[in-house]
Amino acid sequence: MASNKKYWKSVEELNENSSIVETLKQNEFTEPIPTDTFLGDKDSLAASSTTRRDFLKYVGFSTAAASLAACEGPVIKSIPYVVAPDEIVPGVANYYATTLSDGFDFANVLVKTREGRPIKIDRNDLAQSGGSVNARVHASVLSMYDANRLQGPKEDGNDISWERFDTVVAQKMNEMSGKDVVLLTQTFASPSTSKLIEAFVAKYPNVRHVIYDTVSSSEALDAFQNKFGTRGLANYDFSKAEVIVSVGADFLGDWQGGGYEAGYAKGRIPKNGKMSKHYQFESNMTLSGANADVRIPATPAQQKEIVKALTGGNASGLPEHIMEAVNKASAQLKKAGSNGVVITGLPDVASQTLALECNEGGTVMDPTSPRLTAMGSTSEVMNVMNGVMSGSVKGLITVGVNPVYSFPGTGFEEAYKNLEFSLAFAIREDETASLAKLVGATPHYLESWGDAQLQKGTFSLIQPTIRPLFNTRQFQDCLVQWTNNGDSYYDYIKTMWSDTVLTNGISWSKALHDGVVVSDAEVSTDSNTAGGTTESSTSNSAMAGSMQGAFDLILYTKTGLGDGQQANNPWLQELPDPITRTSWDNYVTISAADAAELGLENKNVANGALNGSYVNVRMDDVTIERVPVLIQPGQAKGTVGLALGYGRKAAIQSEMQT
Repeated sequence: MASNKKYWKSVEELNENSSIVETLKQNEFTEPIPTDTFLGDKDSLAASSTTRRDFLKYVGFSTAAASLAACEGPVIKSIPYVVAPDEIVPGVANYYATTLSDGFDFANVLVKTREGRPIKIDRNDLAQSGGSVNARVHASVLSMYDANRLQGPKEDGNDISWERFDTVVAQKMNEMSGKDVVLLTQTFASPSTSKLIEAFVAKYPNVRHVIYDTVSSSEALDAFQNKFGTRGLANYDFSKAEVIVSVGADFLGDWQGGGYEAGYAKGRIPKNGKMSKHYQFESNMTLSGANADVRIPATPAQQKEIVKALTGGNASGLPEHIMEAVNKASAQLKKAGSNGVVITGLPDVASQTLALECNEGGTVMDPTSPRLTAMGSTSEVMNVMNGVMSGSVKGLITVGVNPVYSFPGTGFEEAYKNLEFSLAFAIREDETASLAKLVGATPHYLESWGDAQLQKGTFSLIQPTIRPLFNTRQFQDCLVQWTNNGDSYYDYIKTMWSDTVLTNGISWSKALHDGVVVSDAEVSTDSNTAGGTTESSTSNSAMAGSMQGAFDLILYTKTGLGDGQQANNPWLQELPDPITRTSWDNYVTISAADAAELGLENKNVANGALNGSYVNVRMDDVTIERVPVLIQPGQAKGTVGLALGYGRKAAIQSEMQT
């Protein structure tokens, strides 16, 4: 059916005298694409006998080669098979069910392989709660072939054998007896890993385990634990919601692990003339805000008051237009009853608690099967950071985290160099591994064994789809050896699962084939191995720190780069942001009103590209210089947005360093 609607495309259209806008109205590109230069002259192409299929293959390869010019081929020798060649039919794909669990993204996936090589990642449809299979998960297959991966263990920057590595670690751990040593790891969400860490800490009582989530959900975890007695994140089924009110939570993006878009989409399909109503109060323009029925820009301080008002409290200091929207949302929530839900992304325990109390007893939130994909405690992590800087922490073992890059401030790097004992398990020689005295080279998840419990009661297995390309070893295999718990991590998992998860009659082969098992088995979790206390209020200045100065700085993660683990992946670097349509670099988002007051501008130049101003961003004693400015319609006045995951240098191709 034809439509006469005119869709607004850019801020430039507000300038009635723009020649660029006039040009783009007539042509998709302001300048002709130089295909003759790239592919050859027209006469040669016309006389060629190349088929259309070969031509498309040539174009596809050439454009890919142009995009990936910075990425040399990482594999020189032939890649060995996981299964014997006589089980492989050339041209016929094999599929393996496995799980991605890298500390930021968690997903049950199905891996497509051809001739023993992983080539594509898809969702495992057998997993009812399989996490978020997002752009980063799909692109993770390319990261396996990264030329900058570590190819073996190191001591003081020199390559060593794993035998030497084990000997040095044992010697160092004995020397560190009685001294404070911290095992700082990502959230594994792995029952077997938690059990092995318990054994390791029992063998070395001076070691304490601390979980570090680079993008923390600590306040939400504390609120849930205070309320329900279990550390986890509330799980939501938005397909059951009649009214959704989100305050600073991009639940269609990376909020609390993401993966909520499918349920949300179901609720947005009209049934009997009704569909869910969605209100969004936020600072940055997000995917959730772009899909909302009603979207209201608001600063973090205003969002705290909005949460109070929505949950029956008294709000103060809200502008009239925001208060009007809050009253309408409250009326809709009251009408929806148990089918209404309030969620928030504020890093504030009190606000998170109010939201949980509002949702308790409703149909949308399920507190009995929380998500276990984030377990970090901000207060504990800050204690580790301060302990290293003060000298009270003498040794640091890091696994799957990069604190030299991601910790705030400037003093940690120098303190890390002066530690008596530093050991980093990493897939690449990142900022932390490059400074560590010992480095354990870990394999890609597509080369690994493991298990996971992403949601309470739902277990999954991690299995290799290819043999390790390099001389790597899993952290868990090291723990198995160091704690005398058998010959291999694979045997350890199989035995543990037989005694716990598979007691309902499901065979190991069936579990490995399906990738997921539903069981009420009680097993160790990350919260069992990591100490610390929960907070009843936010005392780490997470809110107050962002509210000093002229603007509130809103940090967020992009669909492409996330927390920056895959910053060397060109597929993700060149992926246009779904909101701003930019790629390859970071930038500050600012409202048009604030930009006008500061004299900042964006303008389209002759070739249609966007040019504009630069600013310096300063918070406390850290200053980021010459950050491009992007004027973002919908940005709350008085706030600026800046994405996490950028600025890495170590183990990153020079062409992709930002």
